[in-house]
Amino acid sequence: MTTPLESRRIVIAGASSLLGAELKTLLEESRFAASEFRLVDEETAAGTLTEAGGEAAVIQPVEDDSFHKAWIVFFTGSPAFTARNLGLAKESGARIVDLSGGCAGQTGAQTWLPKFEAQAGSNPRGNKGIFAIPSAPAEIVARLAVALRPLQLRTLAAVAFQPVSASAGKAGIEELESQTGQLLSFQPLGKHVFDAQVAFAMLDRFGDRSSPKLDASLEILRREVRSSLPNEIAFPALQLLHAPVYYGTAVSACAFLDGASDAAAIARACISMGFGVTKEDAAPSNITPAGETSLQLAPPRRDASAANAWWFWSAADNLRLPAANAVKLAEKLLE
Repeated sequence: MTTPLESRRIVIAGASSLLGAELKTLLEESRFAASEFRLVDEETAAGTLTEAGGEAAVIQPVEDDSFHKAWIVFFTGSPAFTARNLGLAKESGARIVDLSGGCAGQTGAQTWLPKFEAQAGSNPRGNKGIFAIPSAPAEIVARLAVALRPLQLRTLAAVAFQPVSASAGKAGIEELESQTGQLLSFQPLGKHVFDAQVAFAMLDRFGDRSSPKLDASLEILRREVRSSLPNEIAFPALQLLHAPVYYGTAVSACAFLDGASDAAAIARACISMGFGVTKEDAAPSNITPAGETSLQLAPPRRDASAANAWWFWSAADNLRLPAANAVKLAEKLLE
């Protein structure tokens, strides 16, 4: 006998994060709106007053019974928070959906993206284990690589531009905002989060005393992409850079194709993998996909100086996209 949705307990672990808040909003707008929500997080966030299911709720610290009787557990905090609490969540027998990157590439964790199963061999039916939802830049790179495979993709290199909301959440946003004001008013910079100037600056690393580490984020991105791709696709070269923006991710990629192709054929291949190709005069930015679940892609451009090389520019909402994918997975697990 199927358990009614309103009796299914949903735990959001990392509920105070920007991603956790986005996921909760989407769940409340979905068929899970009547479910029982339990919100847990780090000790520092415990006691935060919020709402869930239209009622007042308090974020609780993780305790021995936090995942008791849960149907599904979403991890939306830091990878370290996921690692510390994954074992306890497993003991509950709940389905586990990780959006933190902590489970990416781990044995026993299945990477999942919507409408990607046939290409990547990812099908959650009947699986009650751990699912990893890739980040927005990882999804862009993975879908691009799979889209170009029939066009005889030889090599792919991509640079992802990470906003401060993905690097350090609310604290990162506040520091970027304060640094912007300080620079414009010629005041000394506060560098408590990043130990570096992140306003008006592109960086490939933060300061030594920074808690967020770009190299750690890059390693997670590599694991996410690697676990998403079929084995026969060569692993792309990847780089991750800090972009001085609040929200939204963008990816610049260059692909070398052994086969002869034109822009129209390449665009069709990308559309078949879920990209929305914009008009030539309406290229995407980190702002254009805000609040959307789309993967925006500018028309592919041939490199004039290298044979069979094509450039791609794509953008997505770094919060809404993975959160929406997690809700779609939860809906699929009901089938």
